[in-house]
Amino acid sequence: MGQNSSQGSRMTSPVRVILVGAGSRGEVYSGFASIHPERMEIVGVADLRKFARTNLQKKHRIVDENIFEDWHSITEREKFADAVLICTPDRLHKEPAVAFAKKGYHILLEKPMATTPEDCTAIVEACAQSGVMLSVGHVLRYDPVIKRIKELIDAGVVGDVMHIQHLEPVGFYHFAHAYVRGNWRNEAESSFALLAKSCHDIDLIHHWAGARRCVKVSSFGSVSHFKKEDKPAGAADRCLDCAVERDCPYSACKIYLESVKRGDTGWPVSVICPSSFPDIESVTAALRTGPYGRCVYECDNDVCSNQVVNMEFEGGLTSAFSMVAFTEDMCKRKTTIYGSKGELSYNGDEIRVFDFVTQRATKYTADTKNPQHLGVSGHGGADYHLIDAFISAVANNDPSLIRSGPEETLLSHLLVFEAERSRLENRVVYCGSDQSQSQKTQKHF
Repeated sequence: MGQNSSQGSRMTSPVRVILVGAGSRGEVYSGFASIHPERMEIVGVADLRKFARTNLQKKHRIVDENIFEDWHSITEREKFADAVLICTPDRLHKEPAVAFAKKGYHILLEKPMATTPEDCTAIVEACAQSGVMLSVGHVLRYDPVIKRIKELIDAGVVGDVMHIQHLEPVGFYHFAHAYVRGNWRNEAESSFALLAKSCHDIDLIHHWAGARRCVKVSSFGSVSHFKKEDKPAGAADRCLDCAVERDCPYSACKIYLESVKRGDTGWPVSVICPSSFPDIESVTAALRTGPYGRCVYECDNDVCSNQVVNMEFEGGLTSAFSMVAFTEDMCKRKTTIYGSKGELSYNGDEIRVFDFVTQRATKYTADTKNPQHLGVSGHGGADYHLIDAFISAVANNDPSLIRSGPEETLLSHLLVFEAERSRLENRVVYCGSDQSQSQKTQKHF
């Protein structure tokens, strides 16, 4: 979607955007305005944290009257922007999304949409009733290589798709940071791991399956290793005080302090000091008293550290997905798609297709040249392409530019909820046929 930036847009002035939630994701998306001020302007920000608000205000020269602690204050005013970026915590997505839709704002909503099927459905219905565009932050849809895989499938290079095998290696220190110590460690405070981390991946499988509906799903997973009974002998409750910290792969001293000593103050160091910029002093203080300095075996984490999901789609297509915390690679997905005429594999770097007829392998590439980086990684450039597509869609009044729109995204989210229900109830779930699902949810499956 990067090409859209050179096509111009029907709006003669930049798309005016309000940022709700000025954390890590909000800061990344809003960075597009610094790269393309002629296309996007941040005109308001809402965040409970003064440091986050002030930081964004300075970066984007936002007037004082458009700086808010509470997003409710924005919806009480007359509409003063074209769109809103909602990057609040997972459990705080539904209320602002519905409220801003009713005010007529186009919405880019960070994934997951919401933490219940009913709330996801309510968001989609509110956007449809108000006639506003909804883009959900499934950034992988905007990865040029992922886009190329879909094009190859649609072109028939592997024939009829028979099976999809997909792995998300979360990364050992990434999982410890976000899902043991961090914001997504506890389901009651955020959401379950499959929704928070892997709705990306279920969405991709659903996307690659095309028009075929998932008919049944099973899932297994648990909290592995990061438990009190796995705590090493002699370990303290905090890494700064721990005698065996040097031998622990999850040491907060290794993950955060050693990084900042090297001058690396981006993610994950950037998120542990909510009231200041990270340096040796502030990071040490955060590890001394904050959640990120805790021993990983003494946290209140209850989300799965590994999970498998098996799916059967119409026509006999099957899929197996694995999410694993204990990996060297961090979020470097690996996929194999087995078809009637060939096999497509993707190792996170390149696409390889083996043709059964010629018995030869062909490597395919995609244009991965990233026009500009947003943040440290930017999901391999996908963050840029996502916000580029959203701003182009608003500027041109063209929702077709959004690759993760409301209806299809709702379907893939509902599939995530069905998979988690299978895990919790220890049974195969037949999608859309269970009477415990609300009628509103069933009609979308």
